[in-house]
Amino acid sequence: MSNIIDTIAELNHEAILWDGFNDAVIGYHRDGKVVYDEDKMIKILMERDGMTIEDAIEYLNFNVFCAYVGEYTPVHITLL
Repeated sequence: MSNIIDTIAELNHEAILWDGFNDAVIGYHRDGKVVYDEDKMIKILMERDGMTIEDAIEYLNFNVFCAYVGEYTPVHITLL
């Protein structure tokens, strides 16, 4: 995973990464934003923090998905 993070850092040194979710990074958008898999983020919270799926979704909705931290705020997607 560090390879993709290193590549993103080279492409855009201002790219924003959410702390503790590097394993959920799945790509890099052409506008300079890091792309995260929402399902992987949920899984991380469940495994790392012992949250239920409901608690993990609520946490992410309240603390991460609605956050705007500037031009390079990460993108979150759900893979179908």
